[in-house]
Amino acid sequence: MVFWHLSSRRKKTGGRAKRNRKKRKFERGGYFIPTKIGKNKVKVNRVRGGNIKLKLLNAEFVNVAGKKYKILQVLENKANFRFEREKIITKGAILKTEKGKVRVTSRPGQDGVVNGVFVE
Repeated sequence: MVFWHLSSRRKKTGGRAKRNRKKRKFERGGYFIPTKIGKNKVKVNRVRGGNIKLKLLNAEFVNVAGKKYKILQVLENKANFRFEREKIITKGAILKTEKGKVRVTSRPGQDGVVNGVFVE
């Protein structure tokens, strides 16, 4: 599902607001591409202004304090309870690594990398 980033359809008073123009392509959102555990795989996506976003499809390692640690499993994901079962990595997910638990601080679907910090 694509989400549109448009202004509200309602006025501050609660009444319906009139549309002053059509939808624009730049107001369209992107699709959610889940990042799973596996051999690194990145999709390059051109965005507004000719910039690029790297969408991480699969991740094998997490970067913590400049070092790489192998991801063993997804322990917890507050974004969606189904993501734990499906082993989907998003920002805030708790991962099990060879050195201990790591909380993801980057946005893998936007940044193309998994960064994290150790959690006790």
